Amino acid sequence: MNAISPGAFTPDPDTHAATPPRPGLGALGAVEVRLTVEVGAAKMTLSALAALGPGATFELDRRTDERIDILVNDQLLAKGEVVAIGDRFGVRILELLPMPAARGPA
Repeated sequence: MNAISPGAFTPDPDTHAATPPRPGLGALGAVEVRLTVEVGAAKMTLSALAALGPGATFELDRRTDERIDILVNDQLLAKGEVVAIGDRFGVRILELLPMPAARGPA
């Protein structure tokens, strides 16, 4: 895991350049969204789940060298990596993915 300081500016590790600022969102900037970071998943039977207790471990479907998924409102937005920010977990965005096509009225 990579360590960075809280609130520190982190330039792109390859170019050492800052990411250009995004255009303003106006009133939409106040809309709340749910940001989810998915490290991996596991499938197991109910009996295996019921057998889990403190200290139990289980394997996820993602390797440690794979990028994690960053989702906004359940839509995949980016890929990234887990970092340490002081004593907390953080996420560094490594790749922004194309936005899905907008859905029309149902």
